[in-house]
Amino acid sequence: MAFDINKFKNLENKTDQYERQIARIKGDGKDISCIEKAVNEAERNLNDGINSFIIYGDPQSGKTEMMIALTAKLLDKGNKIIVVLINDNVGLLEQNLRRFSKSGLDTDPKNYKEILDDVYQIKDYKWVIFCKKNASDLNKLIKKIGKFEKIIIDDEADYASPNGKINKDEVTKINQLVGELLGGVGKTGRYIGVTSTPARLDLNNTFENANNKWVYFPSHKFYTGQDDFFPANLNNGNLKYQLEFLPEQYDLPQYIREALFRFMINVAHLNLFENSEEKYYSMIIHTSGKTSDQFRDHDDVVSAIDILKDENRFEKYVKRIHEIASSKYGDNKADNITEYILQNKNRNAILVINHKKDKENLEKASDPKSLFTIAIGGNIISRGVTFDNLLSMYFTRTVKTKLQQDTYIQRARMFGSRGQYLKYFELTIPEQLYKDWHRCFVFHRLALDSVKSGNPPVWPEDRRTRVAARASIDKTTVQMDSGEMSYEIFDLTKEIENVFSSGIVPLEKMKRLRSELGDNKLPLHLINFISYFSPDGPNSLAIHQPRTIEGYKDADKNNISRKKGLIGDGDLEKIKYPHAIHHIKVFFNTDKKARIFYKFVGISGTKFLKNFKK
Repeated sequence: MAFDINKFKNLENKTDQYERQIARIKGDGKDISCIEKAVNEAERNLNDGINSFIIYGDPQSGKTEMMIALTAKLLDKGNKIIVVLINDNVGLLEQNLRRFSKSGLDTDPKNYKEILDDVYQIKDYKWVIFCKKNASDLNKLIKKIGKFEKIIIDDEADYASPNGKINKDEVTKINQLVGELLGGVGKTGRYIGVTSTPARLDLNNTFENANNKWVYFPSHKFYTGQDDFFPANLNNGNLKYQLEFLPEQYDLPQYIREALFRFMINVAHLNLFENSEEKYYSMIIHTSGKTSDQFRDHDDVVSAIDILKDENRFEKYVKRIHEIASSKYGDNKADNITEYILQNKNRNAILVINHKKDKENLEKASDPKSLFTIAIGGNIISRGVTFDNLLSMYFTRTVKTKLQQDTYIQRARMFGSRGQYLKYFELTIPEQLYKDWHRCFVFHRLALDSVKSGNPPVWPEDRRTRVAARASIDKTTVQMDSGEMSYEIFDLTKEIENVFSSGIVPLEKMKRLRSELGDNKLPLHLINFISYFSPDGPNSLAIHQPRTIEGYKDADKNNISRKKGLIGDGDLEKIKYPHAIHHIKVFFNTDKKARIFYKFVGISGTKFLKNFKK
């Protein structure tokens, strides 16, 4: 048979990469439905000409696998260059690059440094290129591929990519360079940001992302996250894990030591009485962003383990371990657990991770190679790193002013696939910090609930929490409502008046009003906020009878507004509604045009931020 070169042409034009990735993920026993949903919606956005949008999901919910599948889909659709941007962290870059390479993608992903040599010609070939969000790295990559069409997948997109000087008519360096790499949204580049905390991207208008076209990446069925660690109702006492509150004066070595002992006890119990084979586990200690504090914590842990090695000094510590083991798992198991710890005390790794170049320690901590692995650090371990077999977290890092919601949501490193051992997981934390952290998550979910309903997000904050850094919030398009809020004008029909006068419970009354009026006149995010923050149940909400605006001399009767606000103290009817912290009242004019007004009197300083960009 004669040789025919045509048989061997166009073999690279495969269109089954996505299906092969889905089969691989499914073969690993993982849930594929969440990945398929996100990838299909992202594909729909691109087909509809949405050239800049965000994919958001929960922390440590499997976004890397989703990005691999998304990359495969983009290659199948004929896109030639996919750039994956990673935080400026060598260890994180290598961790992600390794996972992409092991997936079997065709073409094999490259570190940007590999393609800089002139011998590599970009041409019309397919490329998957990884690059850190570092000015030097981005400049080099721009010179190599800047003129070519590309899709950027920006992992942890709210980190470094937004313009932190947006209100100064200046541009931060990474924002500028990522913009240059894009070459203009919809011109030579398309942008897909991926993150758990998209607030800053919205309020910053980063790369003109369409906040009404964001894609939700749902958590897989094995995920443990906000509902498990920060349940909406903290009063039912049914936590699925072990929560240890620290006293107000918690900055003493004994509290880290006690948490260390409890971690070792839980490891021992799992390996002695639960696991079919021995497993290695890790503990995170996060007390500060200062290197000196992290080395102090390191020394406290080393000192405790050193004493366990010395039989002349270890009686006090061994007795304490035995007491804790007995109280947690019973007298009949305490001896075995204590013996296991003493027999295996040398099988430890105490790792400080406080620098971008600590990649070896980062790898050892994220995939434990020692029975008792203790990771001590701050910012480096707080974003983008997945910790397998994480069993304990000692977290005391707080701030003097307000907790920034996006920062603290990223610090929830305990989220992930913890289901098999969740009831043995321990979080050690000061009580007030836990409550503030809990509020960050409640506010975050309220905002994202509005996105899921097809609306742009509305971001709540209060006197103890802040949505995002103020310098990143675009003041030209973002409005901040505090105290009294109002919504779009509507016709006050007899049917609407009947709903107000009906005897149904207040929250159901609001839902019925919304079904009649629509989201612009009574937003879903407001109903969600009220339902979350109702400490006295139905009595927390007062829906007052409609009132004419005609008695207000300084009101704009056509616009149904007043500079000083319309809901006064008398309108709150405090005698009738003594427990109400949420107040709803309608004001109307002589033409029966009306607005709904809302006032919150529960937590001082509560505000709602919304981007009103066109």
